[in-house]
Amino acid sequence: MNRLIGFILFWVGVGMIIKCILPTRLSVILLAVLLVIAGYNLFCRC
Repeated sequence: MNRLIGFILFWVGVGMIIKCILPTRLSVILLAVLLVIAGYNLFCRC
């Protein structure tokens, strides 16, 4: 289950980073980076 949640969080974060190419607030960028990190850790931790 952790792998599935990690996979979802990773891709939500990637989507937010792609959206952040346009000028946005710093908090959205930080949230996207945190989601990518959390997703990566949950998905890759066995």
